[in-house]
Amino acid sequence: MVYRLPRSVLEETFTHFRRCGRGHEECQALWLSSWSQPDVITNVVHPKHVAHFGGFVLDDLWLSAFWLTLGQTNMGIRVQVHTHPEEAFHSLTDDEFPIIHSPGFLSLVIPNFALGQIGFRDAYLTEIQPDGRWKEVTIPSRLVLT
Repeated sequence: MVYRLPRSVLEETFTHFRRCGRGHEECQALWLSSWSQPDVITNVVHPKHVAHFGGFVLDDLWLSAFWLTLGQTNMGIRVQVHTHPEEAFHSLTDDEFPIIHSPGFLSLVIPNFALGQIGFRDAYLTEIQPDGRWKEVTIPSRLVLT
């Protein structure tokens, strides 16, 4: 699926990353869309988590409540987005602990703690395949800025 992503959602994501990570810690955001229009990203959520230089851990209580909120609002997580300190890639931890485990789910990694220009420069996008493995995909093949 190709998702339409408003520039405002991308900008808000970078704002969260810069405020949370402060250029020293990894951070995560989740891009959501409704089930009635799954290809149109409408929201960015900054999960409650504990961040550090080499990763982050989501708050279990927050996550449990968030699943209920998604159901009540008819929304779904389409893309998990997080930062890395330098180069963007999908680590073994990233591979093993996605928030969604379904084929087609996307994970976008933004390099340099998102301190660079807002956009996809040097970012890394990967997708869960039917066999459960991750495979790099090109950003324009899955995300279109609107």
